[in-house]
Amino acid sequence: MSREYVWLECTECGERNYRAEKEMRGTERLEIMKYCPKLRKHTKHKESRKK
Repeated sequence: MSREYVWLECTECGERNYRAEKEMRGTERLEIMKYCPKLRKHTKHKESRKK
């Protein structure tokens, strides 16, 4: 099974704050409430691939 690192990007400010390991075969995009240090509050973070 292939696993890959993905970045979790804040939906409000656009910064990539976290890196997570994810199984790539047959999975949906991650969407998690995480702490954003720039905004100093919990915001929704979505999966983004490193560019």
